[in-house]
Amino acid sequence: MASLSMSLHAVNHRLTNIPVKQLPPLASCLATSLSNCGELLSSPQQQKSAKSDSDDAVQVHKLMTRLASLLQDRTPEGRWTAVVLVKAVVEAGQWEILRGCEPFVRGLMAILTKADPTSTKKMAVITLTRIFHLTYQYPTLVREITTPSLPGFVTSALNLISTKPSSEPSRTLKSNATPFLEIVLHAFGELIGRHPTIFRPFSAQIHSLLQTIIGSTSPTFPESVVALAERLFVLLHNCAPKNTSGEEWKNACHMTIASLHGTAHYVFRAVVEQWESTDPSMRKNAGPQDYTQEVCDLGPDPLGLPRWQGIGPGVDRLVVLLRLLSAFLNTPSASTVSIPIGSILDLTSRLTSVTVPANGVEVQNNPQIGRAERENLFAELPRIHTACFNLLVTFVKKLETGAVPVGQTILEQALWVFRAEKSSREVRTAIYDLIRALFMHMGPSLTKQSVSSLTNLIHTCCSDLLPPVGDESPAKLSADSKAKSKNQVTANADSFLNPGLKSGRQLSPSSSFPDLKRAASEFIPALLTNVPTEYLAPSLRAEIDRTIIMTSDKNAMLASILNPVPPVKGRGMGASIIPFLARGHAAQMEVEGLIRPRMPVLTNASSGLGGYAQIDEEDEDEDDMTVPASVPHAAPVNTGFLKQSATPILQNDLMDIQESQPTVPSLNKRSHGDDQPQPLTTPSSIGKTGQANGQTKRPRVENEVVAAPSQLSVDSASPNTFTGTAAISVPTSSAIFTQTPPAQTASVNTSSTATVGGPLSGTAVSQPIPSAGDDESDNELPTLNMDPDTDDEEEEDVTMGES
Repeated sequence: MASLSMSLHAVNHRLTNIPVKQLPPLASCLATSLSNCGELLSSPQQQKSAKSDSDDAVQVHKLMTRLASLLQDRTPEGRWTAVVLVKAVVEAGQWEILRGCEPFVRGLMAILTKADPTSTKKMAVITLTRIFHLTYQYPTLVREITTPSLPGFVTSALNLISTKPSSEPSRTLKSNATPFLEIVLHAFGELIGRHPTIFRPFSAQIHSLLQTIIGSTSPTFPESVVALAERLFVLLHNCAPKNTSGEEWKNACHMTIASLHGTAHYVFRAVVEQWESTDPSMRKNAGPQDYTQEVCDLGPDPLGLPRWQGIGPGVDRLVVLLRLLSAFLNTPSASTVSIPIGSILDLTSRLTSVTVPANGVEVQNNPQIGRAERENLFAELPRIHTACFNLLVTFVKKLETGAVPVGQTILEQALWVFRAEKSSREVRTAIYDLIRALFMHMGPSLTKQSVSSLTNLIHTCCSDLLPPVGDESPAKLSADSKAKSKNQVTANADSFLNPGLKSGRQLSPSSSFPDLKRAASEFIPALLTNVPTEYLAPSLRAEIDRTIIMTSDKNAMLASILNPVPPVKGRGMGASIIPFLARGHAAQMEVEGLIRPRMPVLTNASSGLGGYAQIDEEDEDEDDMTVPASVPHAAPVNTGFLKQSATPILQNDLMDIQESQPTVPSLNKRSHGDDQPQPLTTPSSIGKTGQANGQTKRPRVENEVVAAPSQLSVDSASPNTFTGTAAISVPTSSAIFTQTPPAQTASVNTSSTATVGGPLSGTAVSQPIPSAGDDESDNELPTLNMDPDTDDEEEEDVTMGES
């Protein structure tokens, strides 16, 4: 807090001791220091009782007094510095400064009426707008400061950009109003929604100015100014009387559509339109025209916009009105409004029905119109269709799932224009954005026929992403030119002197159209993510993957990997592009998570505690026991993740064991490092391994399975009828038999043990067998003590042979 006091003291010292004409260069530094003192400026002044707090209050009061005096300074430098610092103080102090900022508001209002520089007036408008904006959350301050001051601010701002005759309610723009136009329109757009009743008396004056800006056919105003005018034109419906703002919005939207149809009636007169409106009122608007004169609209349209003349200005009027219609959908409204979906789609159907003649599709021409006007119309059609598709993009994004019933109609309109005007980059960009927006909501519901209709569009999109094909090197051209005849066209000589000339020129088209590349790169991931991949032809999917690899687009690669080609009967599995993703984007977090996931194993929640069984201390002691040599690996603990059946099911693999085929033990946390893989034997050879060399005999499966009484029956196997050679555990359904090698027979205390069960992979897994005297835990499966399936004499012979 002491540092803040020192900073505030330094600001006051500079404002007091430095000459006023030297303050403007220091205004930004002083404003930054005041912004950092927000904790000090926003603290309540009445609660300061300590000496340091009283000193801070004195400094704050000194600052406020100095700024009020600078606002009334005779020099423009002092007023400029005061405007900048007042904005910084108000934003830092919030309510504590706002409640005493009435002198600031009066000083700023006076600056708007003085002959100050343009920058000072613009900054004063911004500061006043900020003050009115901050006081909105405090009703007391709105009543004391905003309500009395806002009408005067609106009048002063309108006087900056226009003049008003005393006898007329409308205003006329000044010729030098361009510097203030953007600032004033932005300020009105910020305040009109929060104070509509204050703006209501000025709505007619503002509307007349907006008509001039929106209806301008020549590039008089910047595009940003026209966009602000369109937004403010939509916001004027808030000034309507109580409970009528929604109806005002609807009427203004319908008038905009009617104005679009009226303009299109003149612009499209060079062709015979095949479109017929579903609204009878639109048919009546089509009046007679004078075909001997240049195309023009002399009378005011439904919106009251001024006249225009010529194909170029007419197309400009269509583009501006389409943007205005998009603003109706894009601008928030405080009241409930009803969107005329049918009228909008009827309009877009008319605008997209007229296309440039291409691919044998002929347009019926109007014989009363000359060729020059018709060709000018065809040259301007891509601009109209681009604005139309931008309107549909806004339409789909705002309605979201509400646009699904009309999504197929919009898709057909886009593809109809694409087939005729795909040579235009602007048209392709707008169509990519539109279809991508449609994919988000109706992609999974597309039929195979609809996806097939996008084939040409997808091919073009891949071409837009790839760099242009470079010419051959000069050395190769010279080698080829020697082989060719001299009558053929030779290579460009300048390419030999500057080989990088053509390559640099060829790379420029892709870099000079960033919007096209952006739209195409966003279209491919949306296609792979939302459209059923089984409907894409294999060749088309291969081209998409090749394009993704060559462009090294991370999002597209992820979309391709996460949406692979589904397996189809008679077709091999498609190759994955994960290696290319890992090579190009190895440092990305999502790539690392895809290739090397570190998530915990998801187990069955019904088993409790994440599916892992609790291991008692007794079980841990049993893990340290010596594992019999005949059981090379321990069976896994019953965790619940691999559920066991109540009755062990012995598979037919028990009798189909290959002859002397070694098994690879699975690495398990219970396996020992010195365990060696054991040779696989059959039950029939378990009691006949007394040879010194430890060799096993060929199992006689075909005949002895039924004849031998000691052989295990697979079909009737159960815990009650099963007979084995020792106590065994049956954790799973598979069966694997192991035999002790001769080198480890000395450590065997019992006869050969048959382990039935194991992991799902069929690999032999050992499990320590607890002694009979140990207490068994509740989590461990009970062991089955079986009688030996051989006679006592044979068992004694085997024991003697082993010894």
